[in-house]
Amino acid sequence: MKKNIIITSVIIVAIVLLVVINNTGKNNNSVPSNTTTPAGTSAETSVDFSTPDVKEFTMTAKQWEFSPSTITVNKGDKVRLLVTSIDVAHGINLPDFGVSGFINPGKQTVVEFVADKQGTFSFFCNVACGIGHSNMRGTLIVN
Repeated sequence: MKKNIIITSVIIVAIVLLVVINNTGKNNNSVPSNTTTPAGTSAETSVDFSTPDVKEFTMTAKQWEFSPSTITVNKGDKVRLLVTSIDVAHGINLPDFGVSGFINPGKQTVVEFVADKQGTFSFFCNVACGIGHSNMRGTLIVN
């Protein structure tokens, strides 16, 4: 049992290091490394997130939860998530809106998108962060 825990820990550390190494040194001149834009968009997209119309949420990521874990907005809202990990590397993936971000421990990651679909959508951690990783989920409700 102890051997399995050690092996699992080594594998998790290796995966986290590979993700960090993979994300380090990437040159992307149009988007800061702590900002994630939806798939198919770029920093030049005409959506203006500097207006006061943005619905902004401060979130904490930690083993093995997002807090808050449920976010409610209206269809058409511009949404900004300010996500900070307080322990290890995490990710945030909201596939229904093409959003994926890497969250370094102690650093804030900004995720922005337009809630252009109505419904209930799941988001989750997409970086192996430990034994409870698969339970690290949240819900976005778009009215």
